[in-house]
Amino acid sequence: MAISRRALCGALLFVATAAAGRSATVPGGGSGALDDADRVVLPGNVPAAARSAVDLGRSDPNLPLERMIFLLELRPGAEARLQQLLAEQQEPAAPRFHRWLTPAEFGAEFGLRDADLGVVTGWLTAHGFTVDEVAPGRGWIDFSGTVAQVERAFATEMHDYASDGAIRHANAIDPSLPRGLTGLVHGIVSLNSFPLRPLHTSPLPLPAADPAFTSGARHFLAPADFATIYGLNPAYAAGASGAGQTIAITGRTDINLSDVTTFRNFFGLPINNPVFIHNGTDPGNLGGGEETEADLDTQWSGAVAPEATVKLVISASTRTTDGVALSAQYVVSHNLAPVMSTSFSLCESKMGPSGLKFYNALWAQAAAQGISSFIASGDSGAAGCDAASGPRGFGTGVNGICSGPNDVCVGGTQFADTANPAAYWTASNHFLTEGSALSYIPEIGWNESAGVPGGSGLFASGGGASTVYPKPSWQSAPGVPADRKRDIPDVSLAAAGHDGYLFFQDGKLFAVGGTSAASPSFAGLMALVVAATHARQGNPNPILYRLATGQLRHTGPAVFHDITSGNNNVPRVRGFACGTGYDQVTGLGSVNGAALIAFWP
Repeated sequence: MAISRRALCGALLFVATAAAGRSATVPGGGSGALDDADRVVLPGNVPAAARSAVDLGRSDPNLPLERMIFLLELRPGAEARLQQLLAEQQEPAAPRFHRWLTPAEFGAEFGLRDADLGVVTGWLTAHGFTVDEVAPGRGWIDFSGTVAQVERAFATEMHDYASDGAIRHANAIDPSLPRGLTGLVHGIVSLNSFPLRPLHTSPLPLPAADPAFTSGARHFLAPADFATIYGLNPAYAAGASGAGQTIAITGRTDINLSDVTTFRNFFGLPINNPVFIHNGTDPGNLGGGEETEADLDTQWSGAVAPEATVKLVISASTRTTDGVALSAQYVVSHNLAPVMSTSFSLCESKMGPSGLKFYNALWAQAAAQGISSFIASGDSGAAGCDAASGPRGFGTGVNGICSGPNDVCVGGTQFADTANPAAYWTASNHFLTEGSALSYIPEIGWNESAGVPGGSGLFASGGGASTVYPKPSWQSAPGVPADRKRDIPDVSLAAAGHDGYLFFQDGKLFAVGGTSAASPSFAGLMALVVAATHARQGNPNPILYRLATGQLRHTGPAVFHDITSGNNNVPRVRGFACGTGYDQVTGLGSVNGAALIAFWP
């Protein structure tokens, strides 16, 4: 639940006139004027996408701007204590091992105090904004207003832009805040409607009746194939199904429930309908690639953990805030599930300081609550700032939503089955499950870009080094670069269109690739781990890297398929090569699912 506005009433009344020069509590515990004229500019917060769009001029001053996110700072001294907590939660000998917090406990321990929250909410209401919600974890405040109110309060200009056949809205000038809010407010997460990029290849339609999944060079993945290839059948036979667990999917569109039920019926999965959670205004079914992403994530997370409850959180994007951010907020604020998956991308250099800080803080709070966050690494190879469908890359970059230290970034592989497909696939599909895979299939790094024969665009596994985050202490294993930077991805699963994932959309069968299929599938695997251990796991990376190190040094069990061949080079951008141990194409590699569950400590 959000913090009660009534509980903050006294503080709100105290600071509501701060903008007019009345005294108010300011950072540091002192008392002084919150002077709107003494301002600090928030640099780097004009969206990069606006530079390549057509500026149509100033926005209508009466245009509503809804669900903006004020990103709050932690209370003084809390950052070091939070990092200590996150480390202790993953250390069995530590006193706070697996001592997960609730959102309210997180806010009480690390968030701003009531008086400081009152300063911030009072400033917002004094400028005519409506405070929609104060997060229970005290990491952000959602608020709404108009273009005119935003321009006055933040000393900026809102413009309309023509981009990709749509009208977008964005700030054309970096916003600013009163200096008195420094130390309380980090910034505004975004003031634009340029959308995050869903991460999947173009869906390939297939015949509705008895599709030939093994025709030609393509061998499409049914859930039974995934189970065979990634060694899950022994786990399923032993009763691992994800029963009692929940997987949260961050989305921004409705989907048809009938597509999920058709998918499960078609592939012989047990009946287990997902839960649709509408967070605010219902966006309806946006169709196209938006529907593809939500269908894929919902169907495949549930396919891997067939008895887990999948909760699709649906938040409409607004003129200032992407629905994915609002859905991710909801999952964390409501402590909705022990596992969550996000399959969207924006590279670090295009996110701005507030956007980067928002997702890093969000995943840190999630980890402190015991939530395991899985995020797709991207589909543009090493050129993470460029669209996968584009003809060439313009430099290296990584997905800033997954490049922080508190989530698992999931890359892509492809099956090396073309030389002798009969060794890995049967000539026909199983009559009940539609499966046709015979065993594990050797994998290479996913690269179907125009830089390889038969490829197109930049389609390849996203990966590389962060330009923002330093190397986390847990990112240590043979092959991890000594670059002092956070490297991604962490792990990988199949992502190639060559052996795309089967799913249903609008009653029709399609196959699709992309790391957006790998992320929810790995979230399904994690739900099986959580069910087997009967406990939330928080950030799984410390254990994943520990397991990989033991395997590679021959002191522990074999859990990973080490991917040693392939690269994520794309036209005009030289990327990285797969090799023994960790690499910036496939991370630690893919996994044997039964071994992952059995040897999870």
